[in-house]
Amino acid sequence: MLASNDRGLSRPYQKRTEAEPLGSLVSRRRLLQGAGLGVMGLALGGCAVPDARSSLTFREIELLKTPGEVLPEGYRSQRIISWGDPLFDDAPAFSPSALTAEIAARQFGVNNDFLAFLPLDNSDDHGLLFANHEYPNPHLMWPGLTEETAARDMSDEQVAVTIASVGASVVELRKQDGSWTVVKSERFNRRITANTPMRISGPAAGHPKLQTGYDPKGLTALGTLSNCNGGVTPWGTILTCEEGAGWIFHGKVDGLPDEALLRRYYYDEPENDRWGWARVEPRFDLANEPNEPNRFEWVVEIDPNDPNSVPVKRTALGRFAHEGAATALAPDGRVVVYLGDDWEFEYCYRFVSDKPVRPGGATENADILDEGVLSVARFTDSGLLQWIPLVFGKGPFTPDNGFHSQADVLINTRHAADLVGATPMDSPEGFAPNPVTGTVIVALTSNADRSEAVPGNPRANNRYGHLLELKPPQTGGGLDHAADVFDWEVLALCGDPSNAGHGAQFHGQTSANGWFTDPDNIGFDPGGRLWVCTDGVQPSGHDGLYAMDLVGDARALPKLFYAPPSGAECCSPTFIEEGRTLLLGIQHPGEDSASLSHVSTRWPDFDDGLPPRPSIVAISRPDGRLVGD
Repeated sequence: MLASNDRGLSRPYQKRTEAEPLGSLVSRRRLLQGAGLGVMGLALGGCAVPDARSSLTFREIELLKTPGEVLPEGYRSQRIISWGDPLFDDAPAFSPSALTAEIAARQFGVNNDFLAFLPLDNSDDHGLLFANHEYPNPHLMWPGLTEETAARDMSDEQVAVTIASVGASVVELRKQDGSWTVVKSERFNRRITANTPMRISGPAAGHPKLQTGYDPKGLTALGTLSNCNGGVTPWGTILTCEEGAGWIFHGKVDGLPDEALLRRYYYDEPENDRWGWARVEPRFDLANEPNEPNRFEWVVEIDPNDPNSVPVKRTALGRFAHEGAATALAPDGRVVVYLGDDWEFEYCYRFVSDKPVRPGGATENADILDEGVLSVARFTDSGLLQWIPLVFGKGPFTPDNGFHSQADVLINTRHAADLVGATPMDSPEGFAPNPVTGTVIVALTSNADRSEAVPGNPRANNRYGHLLELKPPQTGGGLDHAADVFDWEVLALCGDPSNAGHGAQFHGQTSANGWFTDPDNIGFDPGGRLWVCTDGVQPSGHDGLYAMDLVGDARALPKLFYAPPSGAECCSPTFIEEGRTLLLGIQHPGEDSASLSHVSTRWPDFDDGLPPRPSIVAISRPDGRLVGD
């Protein structure tokens, strides 16, 4: 995703320094106690490794960097939709040289990330695909541009196209004769862009820091951007997450009324103003609208079943670089939303609604996410996770510390979390509740700036990332996701187990192809097996999709299932048809290239006249068996 420092993009929160080798900084006691690996065996001191049988029977692939996809034997991939494909009968076919903002807003957007599939008519063969569109790659959209010069050299129309190409898409799909097809229709299909009007709701709605010249009441924002991962609510709406916004804005923060707030949210980075948007949209210039940044970095709720509905920015869920918004239900019916702030040394959060979910859909639960408690995580050495409420009037959240309302707490969520001693994490990315066990897996991508191990981040110089398992307490009604205290364990420390300097921790039978780094998007198949998309090409040189069991002797034994085209990452593994089909987003193919003149792939069209196109693929087996089995 866009925000990671290790991917050469914005904001070192702390100065990068060379740290000790990883192996010298990892406590063997902490690993064994944290991960519960008594039967697994590690590459730590020659533990005996029992023979473990994985439930994943596919033949593991090699991580090959090729212009196309790499799949296991016996699997097929169907491209469903790509950037620029029309969503409506009146939208033209894809032609990058003819693109205008109006055309782009009627076509599938660029760089698809989060995916969700919502069945229609109680059918596996008919449903709505929702996809986020995170950011543009102008140098891979039009010839003659480079990543460094795109903001300067794009025409105003091209800049407007990039603004119209981000956000989200809702697409009606049908399966006919074994293949998925797009239904081009106004009934459900929709494009949401960086200019789509949205309602601001919850405690921060109307706050002076959200008021602008366009919206003096602070109740209506224009657009959503940097949409990374997301979630699906129990009532069938989408939660799409804004993962930072600093790189969009032009101008210096020095001397502005909210200079400290802007710095805490990384609006002072030299890499910002990456695509020249302020040249076309003056609201993205800090000098023109210093409050405009405060209207982004929220979670946005969208009803995919109603293309005329107004998206809502739910401020009760806090403001930070949201990676995802995974939901679960507490035993009493309240909705719980797990949230990560995807920057180095930022935090893990959880929102619990005040009211239980009501029977019905979006209408019956229209404002349930406006009232509840946002908490931040503190990890302890004893293996406990404490959820600390961020509530105005309690603890440090008083006027003496600059907080005059709950809105102030939410607009500057990061500072609020700083004040209560939350645990700074190693770029918390995806959260995923296990549909079988109910525990929650957290992916932490990396943090090479960490100088010492702390609870929840048990490795200094964490260049390769790790996975945690959060365990809510058991009650008579099941696991209580709303409890104040959880247990936690380390599931895996990523890296090459054969290199002692990595300090990696996987199952002892992990193959030379099975280990990975930089875990990012994660998801579960119906059987409770974890699927991990990576996002960061060190040291392997390419990203992939890995799967592993979480129970039994093969716990934390990953296998490499899929490799995307050169320069791409795969995103948001989503299982449909009871696990017989895997939907996967293929983001930024060719991003390892400086320009279209020397592009590493033109997937999926392989046409010299067309650029590489981010796409959604459906992976299945011709024999109809479950993916992974």
